[in-house]
Amino acid sequence: MANRIKKGDQVVVTAGKDKGKKGDVVRVDGDRVVVSNVNVVKRHTKPNPQAGIAGGVVESERSIHISNVALFNPATGKGERIGFKVLEDGRKLRVFRSSGEALDA
Repeated sequence: MANRIKKGDQVVVTAGKDKGKKGDVVRVDGDRVVVSNVNVVKRHTKPNPQAGIAGGVVESERSIHISNVALFNPATGKGERIGFKVLEDGRKLRVFRSSGEALDA
């Protein structure tokens, strides 16, 4: 089954501490996604001169579960569910469930 959410999609977080935030999908790892400026954590890092790491407090984005994000529909301004439509030539097309509007051309 093809993923409903792909790299580069704009999504809205539907659950958790960052609920309501919008961002672009940076990476998809199975059932987890990394979204830009969402689930940002601080990590205190020791300096390592051999590896060229300066050390200090480093902020990075962590993954969240794919069920906690919904694809952003610019027409309605909301996060919506995604379905699939199979075309005559056998290609799968992602469509919004509410309107049936196609995502990919």
